[in-house]
Amino acid sequence: MASLSKPALSPQADPAVEWWRGAAIYQIYPRSFMDANRDGIGDLPGITQRLDHVASLGVDAIWISPFFTSPMKDFGYDVSDYRDVDPIFGTLADFDALVARAHELGLKVLIDQVYSHTSDEHAWFVESRASRDNEKADWYVWADAKPDGTPPSNWQSVFGGPAWTWDARRGQYYLHNFLSCQPQLNGHNPDVQEALLGVARFWLDRGVDGFRIDALNFAMHDPQLRDNPPAPLTDRPRTRPFDFQRKIHNMSHPDISGFIERIRAVTDEYDAIFTVAEVGGDEAEAEMKAFTHGDTRLNSAYGFNFLYADRLTPGLVCAALAEWPEEDGIGWPSWAFENHDAPRAVSRWCAPEDRDQFARMKLLLLASLRGNIILYQGEELGLTQVDIPFEQLKDPEAIANWPLTLSRDGARTPMPWESEGEGGFGASTPWLPLGEENLARSVALQSADPASLLALTREVIALRNASPALRHGSAACHADGALLRLERVGDGERIVCLFNLSPNPLHDIPVPQGETLCSVNSVTSDSLGPYGALVVRV
Repeated sequence: MASLSKPALSPQADPAVEWWRGAAIYQIYPRSFMDANRDGIGDLPGITQRLDHVASLGVDAIWISPFFTSPMKDFGYDVSDYRDVDPIFGTLADFDALVARAHELGLKVLIDQVYSHTSDEHAWFVESRASRDNEKADWYVWADAKPDGTPPSNWQSVFGGPAWTWDARRGQYYLHNFLSCQPQLNGHNPDVQEALLGVARFWLDRGVDGFRIDALNFAMHDPQLRDNPPAPLTDRPRTRPFDFQRKIHNMSHPDISGFIERIRAVTDEYDAIFTVAEVGGDEAEAEMKAFTHGDTRLNSAYGFNFLYADRLTPGLVCAALAEWPEEDGIGWPSWAFENHDAPRAVSRWCAPEDRDQFARMKLLLLASLRGNIILYQGEELGLTQVDIPFEQLKDPEAIANWPLTLSRDGARTPMPWESEGEGGFGASTPWLPLGEENLARSVALQSADPASLLALTREVIALRNASPALRHGSAACHADGALLRLERVGDGERIVCLFNLSPNPLHDIPVPQGETLCSVNSVTSDSLGPYGALVVRV
């Protein structure tokens, strides 16, 4: 159980603090949120229909994963028209209605922007591949074969196999860091940059409040096409050729920062726009800092510290926070424990019998971190990873690397709004199965239970919103075995947070004296129960 004190006035009213600094953001995966037209696939009207639920959590913003026109080979991250809505999700008018309703509810709207690649069905690529001398011939990364006909470099695709595909129309190879149907844009080309900035303006003019920029460190390559060196030996399993290389030439070119400054110049033309970059890879921390350095680049960066971690440990938390000290020139972090690409955290980080207790502690921990926090749809319900049989898989990465890559589909299953049938998602046969275990965690069931994880989510976000220290204060972190101690300080407020990251009780804990703001899972004056947690204002 949890106990919380009544929150004070939210610091969101403080005009000196940007709305996004310390914001709680709710990620919506459109295919799986709500199916308004009952065709088995979630859509924009479905999102609008369920925005009251999102607003009830107390979050500041929603982030909507891609809904643009696409052949859906990678479920929307292969864009064929940046300026329109795919018919399976609705229309531009549906999007406008969604934005209007979100703003009525006090929610900001963030959308994905995919600037590193397009679909091979995009009109730009259709023109680019037609000849070597058309207006868009250099809008993608093309290169001649080596004398023996092999690809121009040894670069490997994230999804497996060479990152080059031969195209007979031009008699050249084109680069694709992901699927072969996702050709790489030539981010070095000023005309490409200008076109992408035009896309940003299109959506800003429709009222969006910011962007999550997908795979931004893939936006530019080494023009010399030098081979990547081999990666050092590691104990971690390697399931793809991609894992055997240091990715220093196919991505992460230093000129990306100049393009980022052009993006920031555009967003600065609009009011209170928030930008966050997705940055993965071997040098993620350095790139995240470069992309957010000073006041002329992005507001925040979103890394993978927690998304693929096998265990949640105090050392992992402290190491992640240590990368983002409160110093001049250092950017502002964003954190997520779950998303549409990573397995559900409660299925990765604890035993099945501990999931209910763990989910409560995990939620309070996320809300106590310095930075923006991102909740993935269903995280407020404690949804688990669904085991999708091979014959029902939709995820191209999981299909290609079966059975060594854990399916992303298991985290993309539809939201269980109700506990019966197909969970109130819409269609009787949704695009992915919900999973029987998750039906028992439905919104309807938890809304009727004041002791549910959903109720705790609302209380914890309210607590974070009401606390200047938790929302945007400084952070000090200390790890001692299974015990994690966070100290948050801001605007004259000092808060100490204690977390037991183990399924065993911790005794003789120096619990600070003060006002208890929240406690979960059997906390006493000198002990933390299994996955116990305590937040105290001192």
